[in-house]
Amino acid sequence: MTQMMRAVEITKPGGPEVLQVTQRPVPTPAQGQVVIKVAYAGVNRPDALQRAGAYAPPPTASDLPGLEASGEVVAIGAGVSGISLGDEVCALLPGGGYAEYVATPAAHCLPVPKGMGLKEAACLPETFFTVWSNVFMRGGLKAGERILIHGGSSGIGTTAVQLANAFGARVFVTAGNAEKCAACVELGAERAINYREEDFVAVMKAEGGADVILDMVGGEYIARNIDALDMEGRLVQIAFLGGAKAEINFAPLMAKRLTFTGSTLRPQSDLAKARIATELREAVWPLLASGRISPVMDSEFEFEDASSAHAHMEASQHIGKIVLKVAG
Repeated sequence: MTQMMRAVEITKPGGPEVLQVTQRPVPTPAQGQVVIKVAYAGVNRPDALQRAGAYAPPPTASDLPGLEASGEVVAIGAGVSGISLGDEVCALLPGGGYAEYVATPAAHCLPVPKGMGLKEAACLPETFFTVWSNVFMRGGLKAGERILIHGGSSGIGTTAVQLANAFGARVFVTAGNAEKCAACVELGAERAINYREEDFVAVMKAEGGADVILDMVGGEYIARNIDALDMEGRLVQIAFLGGAKAEINFAPLMAKRLTFTGSTLRPQSDLAKARIATELREAVWPLLASGRISPVMDSEFEFEDASSAHAHMEASQHIGKIVLKVAG
């Protein structure tokens, strides 16, 4: 294995143009880790936040962006079992995915689902770990319940729609135009609400209220989400694209016995992420292998064109996932 590799680094905090191809040493696996020769890397909003200087990586993580990738296992550290050299995997990463090689805990790797290519597999870890841990583990979504998913056409949204539908929930989404709404309905949403034209609170109240709301907007949506929840409802917050501060009347939290929770994935312990991986392997990977659900692909960009991938994502016109093609 070569000693140096190409990588995309953040030269300074700023816009997409600060992403530049550079040379870095190939990582070596620490205890419990593997090294993956990267075929494709997923492009996610946390990458853009890190690039802008608003989301620092954990102290032990690579400073390179990239929280998910697919490829071939080419090195294995001490204490690793269940993974062999040459295995094709997709993996949740602490960072470093925008590179030809990346090290990550072996317990955060999952096999490429049967019948799926490496490009599609690179779209799985970040969104599936996030949706499963928040909607099902934290939000406790059950069959027959009503879930409202904001940003239904995003990578997170398209994953949440399919998983909630597959596990028997009634799925409602918000999206910003007719094309995005149609895409969500095609994936299994019962109703897609164009938030520019309709009030999602009124729609959900007419349905009896939401049992679970998955929100990445925050800001003024927080109070409206609380209003839209049914008794015993759960509001699960995963981002604050509309702002992290709001003036809230919390009385309905008590009156309706609501739960307001949320999480970020990256700072969680290796053990916590390994537990999510175990549940995904058992409950979700068979659905992917059977073709019951699949990642929604928006676009592919060349490795050297990571800045264009970020610009495309931040324009918010995409439906589904964006990937970088790393391997030649």
